[in-house]
Parts: sequence; C-alpha cells; structure tokens
Amino acid sequence: MENSETKGALEGVVVLDLSRILAGPTATQLLGDMGATVFKIENPKTGGDDTRSWGPPYAETIDGESDLSAYFMAANRNKYSISADLSTPEGQAIVHKIAQHADIVVENFKPDSLKKYGLDHAAMCAKHPSLVYCSISGYGQTGPNKDKAGYDLMAQAYGGIMSLTGAPEGPPMKVGVGIADVMCGMYASVGILAALRHRDQTGQGQHIDLALVDAQMAWLINEGTNFLTSGKNPERRGNAHPNIVPYDVFATQNDHVIIAVGNDSQFQRFCIAIERSDLAQDSRYQTNPDRIANRTLLTAEITVTLAKLDRDDVLQSLDAVGVPCGPINTLSQALTSEQAKARAAVVSMEHNQTSAGRVDLLGNPLKFSQTPVRYRMPPPRFGNDTVVLDTLLSALGENAS
Repeated sequence: MENSETKGALEGVVVLDLSRILAGPTATQLLGDMGATVFKIENPKTGGDDTRSWGPPYAETIDGESDLSAYFMAANRNKYSISADLSTPEGQAIVHKIAQHADIVVENFKPDSLKKYGLDHAAMCAKHPSLVYCSISGYGQTGPNKDKAGYDLMAQAYGGIMSLTGAPEGPPMKVGVGIADVMCGMYASVGILAALRHRDQTGQGQHIDLALVDAQMAWLINEGTNFLTSGKNPERRGNAHPNIVPYDVFATQNDHVIIAVGNDSQFQRFCIAIERSDLAQDSRYQTNPDRIANRTLLTAEITVTLAKLDRDDVLQSLDAVGVPCGPINTLSQALTSEQAKARAAVVSMEHNQTSAGRVDLLGNPLKFSQTPVRYRMPPPRFGNDTVVLDTLLSALGENAS
C-alpha cells in the first residue's frame, strides 16, 4: 500500500489534539494522514471521545469490550490516544508536556471554558509562542451565540442548508452525514497549514477561531450568492438544481438515474439520445434560462419519457453522446466498484486488538506524487498510548536533534 521509506508532507509536525466528535478529529486525522504525529487527549471520566459509544456497529475486539465504534474510526486513525483529565493538575501537566513538542493545538471546547485550566489559546500561546492554536466551536469565540453548544444538526439548521434540502413540499431536511462538521474540519486543516507556513517563515504562531456555523454559511456557495444577488430565499427543490435544467434524479422503467445537463449543446444531444428531438427544437427550452423559466413543463416531459425506458439503455445512450449521467449507487455498490478499487477508496488496516485482526476504513482521497498519504496506525483503543507517552516524546526530541 505504501513505501515505508517515503515521508509524509507533514513529517516532523506534532499535533496536540484536544478535540472530540467529528470536526476537530476530521482535521487532525487529515494532518496525521499527511505524516504529522498526533496525540489525541481523551477524558478518562467519560471513557474518551464521545463517539466511541456512538454505535453500533463496533469493531469486535479480542477483549469483548469494544470502544471502536464505526463512527469513532471514521476520524481517528494515525493518532496516539492519551488518557488525561484536563480538570486535574496531572492532566494539565500531560498537556503541557506534549505542548513543549507541539506545533499545532486543536480544541473544540466552548469558548473560554479552557481558561480555568490554563489551556486556553492566550495562556498556551503565551507559554509556547510558536504554536498554531485552532479553536473550533459552534458559533465562534465572539457574537451573541458564542456560549451555545455546537452540533452538526444545529449548524445545518442555523446556517441555512436545511432550508434548501428536502422535497419541495416536505419538511426541511439535514444532509445524510455530518457534513457541517466535516467541512468545518476541512476549513480547519487549510487554516492550520496556512498558519503553519506563516510560523515557519516568521517564527510566530497564532490563534485560529473557526465556527461550525461560519463554515456552513461559507459553503452555501451558489445558493448563498443567489440569495445575496436576488434578495429571495431559495426554494427546496429536492434533487433539482437552482441554476441548471435538467439536472435531477429521474425514474426509468427499472431504477433511478441522475442526469446533469450543463449547457445548451448537451441539452441538444440529450434530447436526441432519448428520442425527443422535439424538445430540442421547442423555443421554450432553447437556452438554459429558457429551461429554468419552464422548468416544470420540461421536467414533466422528461419524466414521462424516461419512465418508459430501461435504465442501462438510457445510461449507455447518454454516455455515448457525452451527456453527464449515472446510476445512484448504494454504499455497497459505490465502495466495491472498480473505480473505488482503482482509487483506494477503502483501505484495510491491521489492528491487533480486534477479532478480525484488521479494520476497514474510508481512504484519504489525496494522491501526492512525492509525499503519499500513509496509513501508519489504526484508530486506537482508549488510552492505548498513555503509558508510553514519555518514550514517544523522547523519540520526538531525538528526531528533532
């Protein structure tokens, strides 16, 4: 799977991970995949990261007491697990011991709640001025909502994406996975790397203040600017696109397909392929603005036509003329497809504490030509590396020298 001699792009970078659940762990897993050494601090009072108990399913472990939920494993490979209670002097001492070696700190506590432990960004950056310290919270470190708890569902609701998602006549709907958390984690990793470059050039660390809601509003993308430009709240359209028609899910005789006609030339070819050249010639559908204005009429025509056709015939006909289309795969179909295999969308990692001796995880999509992603350590059991922390830190010091 990997060349043991290659080094990750972030080899030598040390991350102190005080985060839990999904946004922070997504960011730190990504850094770990790229070669950073990540120390995940977990609270012994709670049994570690909240998501360890967010199952089933769990990976079966040799001792029969699994804390490796599938949810936890989604965002916690390439990390050491260190048990430390931040409310105690002993736990705080562990954090400071790691911080002496760290380049990055990531935390997702409520704003100001780490002050009483001396682990907030002001205290930590004063003691370790080269630290890149990233705080992730629901609403950010400022504003009237800063003290409110932040969860993915809250961010999707407050930030507007739920108002756009779902059937036109149905209720607002969240996205099927914790996308607000995941995208916040992606923004975090980008911001951290930018701040790390600044630190490497100047020696100066800095604080990054990132909110789930801020990130979610930022990735409203075209629908956000549609509103800002028009002053009109977008409508829920199910699977349809606000700015392109036809761009939707359609039923065939035997299954559903997606069709994504992106320009007028594709629309002409689409109509001919489904033997509806009359639609291509209709003045109501000549251009994309025409098709948007007559969305309901055109969609009804296409729906009736495709319902009489075989799915594979439709896909083959459209593929042949270069019209974007595709099947709607289940996860089993998607993750076992030849394309998924070719792109290493699923990776199997050895895990000596599981009954199967391995765990299967979603792969990292980044393909580096010189510093490939490496899958060095599977998601850890809670506190797995606490007793060897001094040895691990000593090795970091030797490598640095």
